[in-house]
Amino acid sequence: MFLTKTTGYFIPVIDKSGGGDDAGYKGATVLDPIEGFYNQPIATLDFASLYPSIMIAHNLCYSTLIQKPIPADFKIDEDYIVSPTNNMFVTKKQCKGLLPMILEDLLGARKKAKKDLKEATDPLKKMVLNGRQLALKISANSVYGFTGATNGKLPCVEISQSVTSFGRQMIDTTKDAVEGKIGNFLSRLL
Repeated sequence: MFLTKTTGYFIPVIDKSGGGDDAGYKGATVLDPIEGFYNQPIATLDFASLYPSIMIAHNLCYSTLIQKPIPADFKIDEDYIVSPTNNMFVTKKQCKGLLPMILEDLLGARKKAKKDLKEATDPLKKMVLNGRQLALKISANSVYGFTGATNGKLPCVEISQSVTSFGRQMIDTTKDAVEGKIGNFLSRLL
């Protein structure tokens, strides 16, 4: 609420009298592991705070969603972006979104808690700091979650489907790059 007051945003009241629309959207890409016993170390890749990072990087927010015709003087990638699901959002140059601001605060606080955790020596303080960083992680991930909860307080499928589509793109690109490198490496060994 503090950010809404200081930035001049208003939180809408969404009419739920007609019930929620359960129309879904395509979710995340989940890659199945190759099962088996390995006596060599296995490398794994993971994106740090993937969905919150996507929302920050692409300025995805209720306040940045373009639902009307784009102004004639707007330039793509400079003034607005188009998500893989064809939803449009203004860039930070035009208006920094409230959700990205909240996420930056949450992720910054989590980073600090993790730094403090590494430096802590008292076991009780370590437990408290670990609980804090986990709570901040869950809070950051929940920002994406409530945009996709059609029966929630502030659903916005345009945001949630854009987040998952950007995420799928990133995972698929990374998968292809890694498989290409591994394929090239294995072909040289054989």
